[in-house]
Amino acid sequence: MASQRSTAGALPAFAAVTVLFFAWGFITSMVDPLVASVKGIFTLSDFEAQAAAAAFFAAYGLTSFPAAALLAKMKSVPTILIALATMIAGCLVMLAAANLTVFPLVLLGLFILASGITVLQVAANPLAAALGDPRYSHFRLTFSQTFNSVGTVIGPILGAELFLKGLEVKHGTVVTDAVRAQALAGIDMAYFWFAGLIAVLLLFFYLSRRIVSAAAPDSVANGNIVALIGDALSSKWALFGGLAIFLYVGAEVAIGTQMAFFLNSDNIWGQSDALYALPFVSSMVPQDNVVGLSLEQAGKATALYWLGAVVGRAIGSVLLAKVNAAKLLATFTAIAAALCFYVFAIGGVTAGYVALSIGLFNSIMFPVIFTLTLERSTASEAATSGLLCTAIVGGAAGPLVIGLVSGSQGYAVALIVPALCYVALCLFAIGASKAAVVRREDDPTVASIH
Repeated sequence: MASQRSTAGALPAFAAVTVLFFAWGFITSMVDPLVASVKGIFTLSDFEAQAAAAAFFAAYGLTSFPAAALLAKMKSVPTILIALATMIAGCLVMLAAANLTVFPLVLLGLFILASGITVLQVAANPLAAALGDPRYSHFRLTFSQTFNSVGTVIGPILGAELFLKGLEVKHGTVVTDAVRAQALAGIDMAYFWFAGLIAVLLLFFYLSRRIVSAAAPDSVANGNIVALIGDALSSKWALFGGLAIFLYVGAEVAIGTQMAFFLNSDNIWGQSDALYALPFVSSMVPQDNVVGLSLEQAGKATALYWLGAVVGRAIGSVLLAKVNAAKLLATFTAIAAALCFYVFAIGGVTAGYVALSIGLFNSIMFPVIFTLTLERSTASEAATSGLLCTAIVGGAAGPLVIGLVSGSQGYAVALIVPALCYVALCLFAIGASKAAVVRREDDPTVASIH
């Protein structure tokens, strides 16, 4: 039992786990400016550039169940060490990609990096909940998730600074060798420091492996991948939830990776300083002497989309204590769909504000879909959770589809793709509100972060 385990050294171990949460949120959100950067560096179409996001999120589809099996076999600390080593390998491949200027290596590096992050999430969520007094497990996991969210806000700002300096990708723009070299140097610097930070964390967990292992939860997952998958597929609500997670992550990531292109386009804010009507925004996105947002400024402004998710999560947490979760999900998905339809149908300068506000309503979707599914699934928690984590692969499909549409119809029109996803999610929420509850889920260790 957790209460009987030694908690000596649990506080520094929990602090290190919280840094892991921050790191994977930070690294994941850096994909947004990276998509914009590789489009200019390698002269790619929107669809081809979105392959970077697809390579990253494809890892979830291929490694979630194996990660659960690995955790069941090797326990928390060895699994975390393997995850961190994998992440370092991904960073090293990214360094090679930046120095050799080879786009397929970028895709490989992102896939390896995300594979490590996937394994890390599977191991770190229950560990964060277990490191300390069991009475405060919910608080610890929520606290760590907060740092994950902070990472998603900071990532686009730093990524745009490093990857998009002087870079433009509008039709007819020529990327000079000097600008290309600067962007590649930024990628090289970012992933060099990532590798160093992760190496420090790996060393910490190796040196404190006995202390952390003493506080780690006992694994309850079945290590048989085939059995887990079969169990998950036997439940219609596990399948419904998997589809919902697929559509949600696909929509959220597609909007995030497209946001810099969208805000930078001439019919939104490419020739307007409307962004600076928002209070305090100049501290996040410094204003220059040129009217309109550059690609670098638009990349930094993407942080506002993720900041909306942080604010919405705080508001949503309060609302969920008073409002039925399925009804709140139906409301948030309906509003998100309406916002996307506004951008699609009306566009213009005001569409920039509308698009950024979508993040506010994305905020509660992942955890609510997750818990609604767990409550209604007849499959085991481990199998259902594994399927839902695997469904994060929607983050690979969504950007490719929206990139295909934007390449032929424009960035505003492309928001019809997430709009349709949100409509489907609203239907899921309505269905969940009418479905019978199989179990009441109150275990903080199953709430994977996205």
